[in-house]
Amino acid sequence: MSVFTPVQEGELRAFLSQYPIGELVSFEGIAAGIENTNYFVTTTDHQLVLTLFEHHTPDELDYFLGLMAHLAEYGVPTAHPLANNQGRYLGALNGKPAALVQRLAGSSVEHPNAAHCHELGHALARFHLAGVNYPQTRAPDRGPSWWFKTGHALMPRLSDEDRVLLESELAYQRAHRYDDLPRGVIHADLFRDNALFDEDKLTGIIDLYYACNDAWVYDLAVTVNDWCSEDDGHLNEERARALIGAYQKVRPFTDTERQAWPVMLRGAALRFWLSRLKDKLYPRDGEMTFIKDPDEFRRVLIARIQTTEDAVQLLETLGC
Repeated sequence: MSVFTPVQEGELRAFLSQYPIGELVSFEGIAAGIENTNYFVTTTDHQLVLTLFEHHTPDELDYFLGLMAHLAEYGVPTAHPLANNQGRYLGALNGKPAALVQRLAGSSVEHPNAAHCHELGHALARFHLAGVNYPQTRAPDRGPSWWFKTGHALMPRLSDEDRVLLESELAYQRAHRYDDLPRGVIHADLFRDNALFDEDKLTGIIDLYYACNDAWVYDLAVTVNDWCSEDDGHLNEERARALIGAYQKVRPFTDTERQAWPVMLRGAALRFWLSRLKDKLYPRDGEMTFIKDPDEFRRVLIARIQTTEDAVQLLETLGC
């Protein structure tokens, strides 16, 4: 969530006039995140988040916004989008597709504990199961084909050490594909800044703009890598046990998912190392931008490579 497309007060008031939400009270840009322009918007009737989409097409946005509404209506704690006076979730502002969604209570947790992880694991499994009935589909835009293309494009700008690491992991991922994993709707970016808590209670899963149809266990790996990693990249076993254990009580792992788990952890680390490298090496202009440190996921990737057997044993102790 950054500000790439500035919005002036008069422009915002004109946009808000298309919605039955009262009068504008205040608004402010949100600097965290890296993909879209976001503002907190307060009106006399609502607390909202305004998003101007910098890259997505209207068809993609129909998928995202419809999914948010679908999940909220199935009881998954997500922000429901607001319809305008024509009954549409998607509008336009300053030449960009734009939408308003509910601003959920709570705040993100920088240092999660086992209770947070248990709540999140339970909710992620419900998210996956609720998505089974969602009629639209969307291919992942940062899946393995993107890893290979982006990795090779970045090679010339990497240090020798990073180039060797990247070449090795791309070769490993190419040799270990699991195309028959259970799949459906996934969040694909369920990091700590994309979940809101009131103390230990989860109040919302937000920012579904990477959501797509892919392997559920990969989505869990993305989540575990962020929520359960220490500063050196290694997993915190207490948090990992809480998150994975809560997840599998709602949706138990299949045999194939158990076999694929270490590969998914490594693939999830690789994906975010690459995306952060790309953002660092080829930054985009923006009024307020926040570029995340690629070294964080370099450390996670190295740790997952070093502890493949530990990942398998953790599942065994949980009865997954």
